[in-house]
Amino acid sequence: MSNISFARMQRECKEVITNKEINETGIMIEILNEQLTKLRGEIKGPPDSPYQDAVFTLDISIPDDYPFQPPKVKFITKIWHPNISSQTGTICLDILKDQWAASLTLRTVLLSIQALLTLPEPKDPQDAVVARQYMESNKMFKDTAKFWSQFYAKAPGEKDPDMLKKLQKLVDMGVSTDNALSALSCNGWNLDKATEYIFG
Repeated sequence: MSNISFARMQRECKEVITNKEINETGIMIEILNEQLTKLRGEIKGPPDSPYQDAVFTLDISIPDDYPFQPPKVKFITKIWHPNISSQTGTICLDILKDQWAASLTLRTVLLSIQALLTLPEPKDPQDAVVARQYMESNKMFKDTAKFWSQFYAKAPGEKDPDMLKKLQKLVDMGVSTDNALSALSCNGWNLDKATEYIFG
Protein backbone atom coordinates (compact mmCIF):
# COMPACT_ATOMS: atom_id res chain seq x y z
CA MET A 1 0.00 0.00 0.00
CA SER A 2 1.39 3.40 -0.98
CA ASN A 3 2.02 6.17 1.55
CA ILE A 4 -0.86 8.15 0.02
CA SER A 5 -3.25 5.23 0.50
CA PHE A 6 -2.00 4.62 4.03
CA ALA A 7 -2.37 8.27 5.07
CA ARG A 8 -5.82 8.38 3.57
CA MET A 9 -6.87 5.20 5.40
CA GLN A 10 -5.52 6.53 8.70
CA ARG A 11 -7.67 9.61 8.27
CA GLU A 12 -10.76 7.64 7.26
CA CYS A 13 -10.48 5.10 10.06
CA LYS A 14 -10.11 7.91 12.57
CA GLU A 15 -13.18 9.62 11.09
CA VAL A 16 -15.35 6.52 11.54
CA ILE A 17 -14.00 5.64 14.96
CA THR A 18 -14.25 9.12 16.51
CA ASN A 19 -17.36 10.51 14.80
CA LYS A 20 -20.17 10.60 17.36
CA GLU A 21 -22.88 10.91 14.72
CA ILE A 22 -21.72 7.74 12.94
CA ASN A 23 -21.45 5.81 16.19
CA GLU A 24 -25.00 6.81 17.08
CA THR A 25 -26.28 5.21 13.88
CA GLY A 26 -24.61 1.98 15.00
CA ILE A 27 -21.66 1.98 12.62
CA MET A 28 -18.26 0.87 13.89
CA ILE A 29 -14.99 -0.47 12.53
CA GLU A 30 -12.20 -2.53 14.00
CA ILE A 31 -8.72 -2.43 12.46
CA LEU A 32 -7.30 -5.94 12.04
CA ASN A 33 -3.78 -5.25 10.74
CA GLU A 34 -1.12 -2.52 10.90
CA GLN A 35 -1.27 -1.85 7.15
CA LEU A 36 -4.97 -0.87 7.56
CA THR A 37 -5.93 -3.19 4.66
CA LYS A 38 -8.07 -5.53 6.75
CA LEU A 39 -10.97 -4.16 8.75
CA ARG A 40 -14.06 -5.52 10.36
CA GLY A 41 -17.12 -3.33 10.10
CA GLU A 42 -20.30 -3.41 12.11
CA ILE A 43 -23.62 -1.88 11.16
CA LYS A 44 -26.83 -1.81 13.07
CA GLY A 45 -30.05 -2.59 11.24
CA PRO A 46 -31.97 0.66 10.65
CA PRO A 47 -35.31 1.41 12.38
CA ASP A 48 -38.55 0.65 10.52
CA SER A 49 -36.91 -2.17 8.59
CA PRO A 50 -37.01 -5.96 9.12
CA TYR A 51 -33.37 -5.60 10.24
CA GLN A 52 -34.13 -3.17 13.07
CA ASP A 53 -31.58 -3.35 15.92
CA ALA A 54 -29.83 -6.38 14.44
CA VAL A 55 -26.02 -6.19 14.37
CA PHE A 56 -24.29 -7.19 11.14
CA THR A 57 -20.57 -7.80 10.82
CA LEU A 58 -18.79 -6.91 7.58
CA ASP A 59 -15.49 -8.04 6.12
CA ILE A 60 -13.64 -5.06 4.60
CA SER A 61 -10.50 -5.37 2.44
CA ILE A 62 -8.74 -2.23 1.26
CA PRO A 63 -6.91 -2.57 -2.11
CA ASP A 64 -3.31 -1.33 -2.47
CA ASP A 65 -4.32 1.42 -4.88
CA TYR A 66 -7.09 2.80 -2.64
CA PRO A 67 -8.84 5.26 -3.08
CA PHE A 68 -8.62 4.71 -6.84
CA GLN A 69 -10.23 1.30 -6.41
CA PRO A 70 -13.21 0.63 -4.13
CA PRO A 71 -12.87 -1.38 -0.93
CA LYS A 72 -14.10 -4.97 -1.07
CA VAL A 73 -16.93 -5.35 1.43
CA LYS A 74 -19.09 -8.34 2.21
CA PHE A 75 -21.41 -9.46 4.98
CA ILE A 76 -20.04 -12.02 7.43
CA THR A 77 -23.39 -12.18 9.24
CA LYS A 78 -26.03 -13.95 7.17
CA ILE A 79 -28.82 -11.69 5.94
CA TRP A 80 -31.97 -12.04 3.82
CA HIS A 81 -31.92 -9.12 1.37
CA PRO A 82 -32.38 -8.77 -2.42
CA ASN A 83 -29.02 -7.03 -2.92
CA ILE A 84 -26.90 -9.23 -0.65
CA SER A 85 -26.21 -12.91 -1.32
CA SER A 86 -27.83 -15.06 1.36
CA GLN A 87 -25.06 -17.63 0.72
CA THR A 88 -21.84 -15.62 0.34
CA GLY A 89 -22.61 -12.16 1.78
CA THR A 90 -21.60 -10.46 -1.50
CA ILE A 91 -23.16 -6.99 -1.80
CA CYS A 92 -24.58 -5.54 -5.00
CA LEU A 93 -24.09 -1.80 -4.57
CA ASP A 94 -23.09 0.54 -7.40
CA ILE A 95 -20.51 2.52 -5.37
CA LEU A 96 -18.66 -0.73 -4.63
CA LYS A 97 -18.43 -1.34 -8.38
CA ASP A 98 -18.63 1.02 -11.37
CA GLN A 99 -19.92 4.09 -9.49
CA TRP A 100 -16.93 4.26 -7.16
CA ALA A 101 -15.10 7.59 -7.07
CA ALA A 102 -11.87 8.47 -5.25
CA SER A 103 -13.75 11.18 -3.36
CA LEU A 104 -15.88 8.56 -1.58
CA THR A 105 -14.80 7.34 1.84
CA LEU A 106 -15.19 4.38 4.14
CA ARG A 107 -17.80 6.33 6.02
CA THR A 108 -19.85 6.83 2.81
CA VAL A 109 -19.59 3.11 2.04
CA LEU A 110 -20.82 2.02 5.47
CA LEU A 111 -23.66 4.55 5.50
CA SER A 112 -24.67 3.46 1.98
CA ILE A 113 -24.77 -0.20 2.99
CA GLN A 114 -26.87 0.71 6.01
CA ALA A 115 -29.22 2.72 3.77
CA LEU A 116 -29.48 -0.23 1.38
CA LEU A 117 -31.08 -2.21 4.20
CA THR A 118 -33.95 0.30 4.25
CA LEU A 119 -34.23 0.70 0.47
CA PRO A 120 -33.58 -2.55 -1.38
CA GLU A 121 -33.26 -2.51 -5.18
CA PRO A 122 -35.01 -5.76 -6.16
CA LYS A 123 -34.70 -4.97 -9.89
CA ASP A 124 -30.90 -5.13 -9.63
CA PRO A 125 -30.59 -8.14 -7.35
CA GLN A 126 -27.61 -10.01 -5.98
CA ASP A 127 -29.91 -12.78 -4.76
CA ALA A 128 -32.65 -13.50 -7.32
CA VAL A 129 -34.69 -15.72 -4.98
CA VAL A 130 -34.91 -13.03 -2.31
CA ALA A 131 -35.67 -10.35 -4.91
CA ARG A 132 -38.52 -12.40 -6.34
CA GLN A 133 -39.98 -12.94 -2.88
CA TYR A 134 -39.62 -9.21 -2.16
CA MET A 135 -41.64 -8.32 -5.26
CA GLU A 136 -44.21 -11.12 -5.22
CA SER A 137 -44.82 -11.63 -1.53
CA ASN A 138 -43.55 -8.65 0.42
CA LYS A 139 -45.00 -9.71 3.78
CA MET A 140 -43.29 -13.11 3.48
CA PHE A 141 -40.04 -11.31 2.61
CA LYS A 142 -40.31 -9.04 5.67
CA ASP A 143 -41.15 -11.94 8.00
CA THR A 144 -38.23 -13.98 6.64
CA ALA A 145 -35.78 -11.06 6.80
CA LYS A 146 -36.83 -10.38 10.39
CA PHE A 147 -36.44 -14.04 11.33
CA TRP A 148 -32.93 -14.15 9.81
CA SER A 149 -32.06 -10.94 11.68
CA GLN A 150 -33.18 -12.49 14.96
CA PHE A 151 -31.54 -15.81 14.19
CA TYR A 152 -28.16 -14.62 12.92
CA ALA A 153 -27.80 -10.99 13.98
CA LYS A 154 -29.21 -10.83 17.52
CA ALA A 155 -32.24 -8.70 16.60
CA PRO A 156 -34.53 -8.43 19.63
CA GLY A 157 -38.04 -9.84 19.90
CA GLU A 158 -39.62 -13.26 20.00
CA LYS A 159 -39.00 -15.47 16.98
CA ASP A 160 -42.05 -16.61 14.99
CA PRO A 161 -43.11 -19.91 16.64
CA ASP A 162 -44.43 -21.41 13.38
CA MET A 163 -41.14 -20.71 11.58
CA LEU A 164 -39.17 -22.13 14.50
CA LYS A 165 -41.26 -25.31 14.48
CA LYS A 166 -40.67 -25.90 10.75
CA LEU A 167 -36.97 -25.21 11.14
CA GLN A 168 -36.76 -27.70 14.01
CA LYS A 169 -38.53 -30.38 11.92
CA LEU A 170 -35.86 -30.17 9.23
CA VAL A 171 -33.06 -30.08 11.79
CA ASP A 172 -34.55 -33.23 13.37
CA MET A 173 -34.21 -34.89 9.95
CA GLY A 174 -30.47 -34.29 10.16
CA VAL A 175 -30.31 -31.10 8.07
CA SER A 176 -27.88 -28.40 9.25
CA THR A 177 -29.57 -25.31 10.67
CA ASP A 178 -28.18 -23.05 7.92
CA ASN A 179 -29.34 -25.35 5.12
CA ALA A 180 -32.74 -25.86 6.74
CA LEU A 181 -33.30 -22.13 7.16
CA SER A 182 -32.13 -21.41 3.63
CA ALA A 183 -34.38 -24.12 2.12
CA LEU A 184 -37.44 -22.92 4.03
CA SER A 185 -36.79 -19.28 3.15
CA CYS A 186 -36.30 -20.10 -0.56
CA ASN A 187 -39.53 -22.10 -0.62
CA GLY A 188 -41.84 -19.63 1.11
CA TRP A 189 -41.75 -21.58 4.39
CA ASN A 190 -43.55 -24.52 2.76
CA LEU A 191 -42.18 -27.49 4.71
CA ASP A 192 -43.00 -30.07 2.03
CA LYS A 193 -41.34 -28.03 -0.70
CA ALA A 194 -38.32 -27.33 1.47
CA THR A 195 -37.98 -31.04 2.32
CA GLU A 196 -38.17 -31.95 -1.37
CA TYR A 197 -35.69 -29.16 -2.17
CA ILE A 198 -33.17 -30.70 0.23
CA PHE A 199 -33.77 -34.41 -0.28
CA GLY A 200 -35.27 -34.31 -3.78
